Amino acid sequence: MAKIVGILNVTPDSFYDGGKYFNENEAVLRGLQLESQGADILDIGGESTRPFALPVSEEEELARVIPVIKALKSKLKIPISIDTRKPKVAKEALENGAVILNDIQGFSNDEMIGVAKQFNAKIICMHMQGLPENMQQNPSYREGVLPHLMDWFEDKIKHLILKGISKENLILDPGIGFGKTVAHNVEIIQNLQKFKSLGVPLFIGASRKSFLSKLLQKPTVELESATLALHCFAALNGADYIRVHDVASHKDAMAVLNVIKPNL
Repeated sequence: MAKIVGILNVTPDSFYDGGKYFNENEAVLRGLQLESQGADILDIGGESTRPFALPVSEEEELARVIPVIKALKSKLKIPISIDTRKPKVAKEALENGAVILNDIQGFSNDEMIGVAKQFNAKIICMHMQGLPENMQQNPSYREGVLPHLMDWFEDKIKHLILKGISKENLILDPGIGFGKTVAHNVEIIQNLQKFKSLGVPLFIGASRKSFLSKLLQKPTVELESATLALHCFAALNGADYIRVHDVASHKDAMAVLNVIKPNL
């Protein structure tokens, strides 16, 4: 069954829980809570990458995440993932207890690849068209979103292996909501099995995202049920990891799916 990746945003401005865990003590307590609720991995990020978000400085991002990682390292039994696109933040996070590197810019930076290789870290390689500040300004794929993603993933796998990254350390994320329209996101979810042909684990993060708001005409705070439905479908159709805000409800959902369809 899909592993549950609990989201810990140490930011003042993330789209759902930004500001709630901006305080270090609150962030640490939240991390421990997510583990107790059943998270298999804790994904810590210090920069909001919601649509139209502006980047934060390297120094600010380090100040947000490194103390939290240090504090949680000795308290958690589950692995820590660092969600960053900055090589220096990635390096310091891995030096201080993180073991997974989650890069929304798809390891397009050779320095980031070098950090991953240095630490032999598992890496989550995500597709994004553009950057957070402009990715939702009329995203389009001339050849179609699925052919584009398949070509991109195939090229990325070859490139990363050529650069010395072990295929066993690769995890692919099609980037739901990152330079995608509602129709693109739906098409990706409907066709997850196509990505499994690449022979690399699949990571899906659709938790409370704006395309669900658009589908249902509901605000972010009312999207837990929609998120659960989508992530259950994803788990049944090949997702190996699901990245979520609501760990407890996803833990129950995955447990039920495991009874209905064991060894999924």
